[in-house]
Amino acid sequence: MTDTPHHNAAEPERGPRPSDVPAGATRRSVIATLGGVTLGAAALGLTPTAQAQAEAKGQVRTPAQARPGAAPAAACVLTPEQTEGPYYLDLERVRKNITEGKAGVPLTLRVTVTDVTTCSPLPGAAVDIWHCDAVGVYSGYVAGGSTPDTTFLRGVQLTDSTGVAEFTTVYPGWYVGRALHIHVKAHVGGTVSNGTYHGGHVSHTGQLYFPETYNTRVAALAPYRNNTATRTLNARDGIYRNGGSSTLLTITQLGSDLGKGVTGTVVLGIDPAATP
Repeated sequence: MTDTPHHNAAEPERGPRPSDVPAGATRRSVIATLGGVTLGAAALGLTPTAQAQAEAKGQVRTPAQARPGAAPAAACVLTPEQTEGPYYLDLERVRKNITEGKAGVPLTLRVTVTDVTTCSPLPGAAVDIWHCDAVGVYSGYVAGGSTPDTTFLRGVQLTDSTGVAEFTTVYPGWYVGRALHIHVKAHVGGTVSNGTYHGGHVSHTGQLYFPETYNTRVAALAPYRNNTATRTLNARDGIYRNGGSSTLLTITQLGSDLGKGVTGTVVLGIDPAATP
């Protein structure tokens, strides 16, 4: 059966509510922007002599005194929550390759999860993603030519010792009213049995986005050019405008032919104890 474009007009994704954003997000973001717990001498306006005295008292931390193994300041920023949307299914199937034969530009997605309370990589977190295919269809829902018993482009991977979860998927398509995106949840504290993730709790729900320069180029390729829905740009997507720039993927093309595939990377900063 051939999938037809699914415009989702009947079930638009709601915009983020104030309750979607953890209360501590702004505070942690400010702390991270200032470089963590301590400020540099330049930010404090110290003279060289005063700087030396402050360092001796432990009031200023120089780069050489930074905690061994500490992650970059960006890892200490709490990633904004965004709407789950209407197409989440709690299948929790642990698998790296989620394509199930779906056509599209190959995408290797690497999500790094960091613990904002320690500014360190978070191993063992379950990264749960789902997205539509090239013509805007989600699996598991009756829409156009799709069937409710499909599971394509959905899956879970646990982060490794460096906090990285990697998926083999395809560049998503689009549907009316939404920019190109991938939904994501980060689960903490669960276990895996029989290929399924169980238990734990969700510490982050969000969405990942793509640079428009690549979106435009991908849209010209098959099968994306068969998508008849009007494509919404990031700048015109109401959900993207509420924190989406923080999860804009860094895209690396694999060779000169875009159709051969790309790699997308992103960092999610979460509080493992949070249940937003």
